[in-house]
Amino acid sequence: MIATATTTVLSEPDWHERRRAHEQRVFAWTGPHQARAARGEKHPVYDFLFEYYRFRPSWLRRWHPGPDVILQGDTAREYLRWPEYHAVADGVALNLAAFQPHRRESLAWVVNLLRITAERPPLFACYGLHEWAMVYRQTPDEVRHNQWPLRFAPGEVARIVEAQPVRCSHFDAFRFFTAPARPLNKFQPTRASVPQFEQRGCLHANMDLYKWAFKFAPFTPTELIADCFALARDIREIDMRASPYDIQKLGFAPIRIETPEGRAEYETLQRDFAARSQPLRARLIALGERLLGAA
Repeated sequence: MIATATTTVLSEPDWHERRRAHEQRVFAWTGPHQARAARGEKHPVYDFLFEYYRFRPSWLRRWHPGPDVILQGDTAREYLRWPEYHAVADGVALNLAAFQPHRRESLAWVVNLLRITAERPPLFACYGLHEWAMVYRQTPDEVRHNQWPLRFAPGEVARIVEAQPVRCSHFDAFRFFTAPARPLNKFQPTRASVPQFEQRGCLHANMDLYKWAFKFAPFTPTELIADCFALARDIREIDMRASPYDIQKLGFAPIRIETPEGRAEYETLQRDFAARSQPLRARLIALGERLLGAA
């Protein structure tokens, strides 16, 4: 591997090894998902990352080096099938000039959101009540994951929600609140007001780093996408363990946020995710700045 101030040149064996390592890492996530799909099975924790975020397993497996990397060797020419790549003197690389102008406005918005989220003080003590607010005052038939039982009867779920302040700042969680739950929330975020509310104490804001990472593929280094996916996967486990659903049969012990001990456990994990998200957010900001500055 030869590194300069602005460009990294990867020999054919080097980038083949990086690609192999990425594919092996990602298959641990995509393989079980695709096997479940073939059997017609649903997993309420892990399938969410593929169904909600709409990034196909095959796309997650596909390795891209990111900007300022030159791939050497004859096999690098396979990347020329994508219009974002071009041949250069030492091999094949992403062509940053191929980053379409219509994507720049979206990227600038994302970079601004990431900066705001990184700098804004995190908020804690929401205790994952968003999942409870999504089933608040619903009948069993209306519950989204109704193939899995709730830990409490609907009336008790309602009592738990009403007994605590609901403080959800994330629009893409709030929009799934039931109609009776929305007035209970301290915040009333809208799509337009996302930058006013997004903060890194929110589990879903940190899960969304995965969305922002893959949004600009193939210009995003695939290892960064995978790192964001790994964080999102860990967060999703906690999100569902703190939910009203009983998924103990899948091996997930509940975080009992209806108790003081459970709320303390949830906040400890929430603070850890807030800290883990910051280096990934910084890498995404740096990538965005590089792409915006390349025009």
